[in-house]
Amino acid sequence: MFMVLIADAWWSPEVAGWMGGIGGSFLGLLGGVLGGLAGVLAPRGQGRRLVLGLMSAIVVVAAAVLLVGIVAVILGQPYAVWYPCLLFGVIGTGVFGVLIPVIRKRYRHAEQRLLEAQSLREV
Repeated sequence: MFMVLIADAWWSPEVAGWMGGIGGSFLGLLGGVLGGLAGVLAPRGQGRRLVLGLMSAIVVVAAAVLLVGIVAVILGQPYAVWYPCLLFGVIGTGVFGVLIPVIRKRYRHAEQRLLEAQSLREV
């Protein structure tokens, strides 16, 4: 039974095309929406849990998909199986993984500005 799973493709090239198209569009849409939210909310110090939580969730999902792609390569799955997984996983973890520390820094700066403004009001 295990050898059959290795020899047979997990899905067809047509399904891989759909997965790549839908997955890429979804990742791009999420990136645009979260980038817009982060760009507006982070300098104001608002929505920290929402923005960073969604970005962290995307990194976790992308890392899981990357792991599936690595397993597919190891098991000898065809290109149409492992390539969309690796592509989605590398882009998702790479882009969002790099942006999380940047967004955290923006939130820290906003918090610092708020504390400085409060200290000026007290004087």
